[in-house]
Amino acid sequence: MALAAAGGAAVVQAAGTDLWAGFRQRVAQLLGRGDTQREQAELERLDRTAAVVRTVGPDTEERARIVEEVSWRTRFETLLESSAPEERALVAAELRALLADATPSTATSASAGGFAAGGRVDIHAESGAIAAGVINGEVRVGTPWHPGPSQG
Repeated sequence: MALAAAGGAAVVQAAGTDLWAGFRQRVAQLLGRGDTQREQAELERLDRTAAVVRTVGPDTEERARIVEEVSWRTRFETLLESSAPEERALVAAELRALLADATPSTATSASAGGFAAGGRVDIHAESGAIAAGVINGEVRVGTPWHPGPSQG
């Protein structure tokens, strides 16, 4: 179920972004199917997911995101599988529309020598190494050069 997997990934990716408020409401409406109590339960579940995604540390972030994605994928699969055949196409269309609206534009641009990214960027260096999105000019690693007394 590629559609359900995309839905699970979208929930985790949208959590904590500018898209979240409207997205979570639409997901709850889709999964609630007109039942206000079910919709409220889904909103609470979505809020727990957002809290997990926002609060995990770097060492557990990827695992937590995967767990949340699988959980939401399963919810979407269950929704699709439990829908009557005539309703399943409608539910799938609603989920596709939700995903299309929740996908941020990845169009990026940068001037010459610049750095642009359409998604998450993590630049990390350890133990005297260098990491950068853009380096303009010379870079040296090691002990800095000190001028002699005659050079000031």
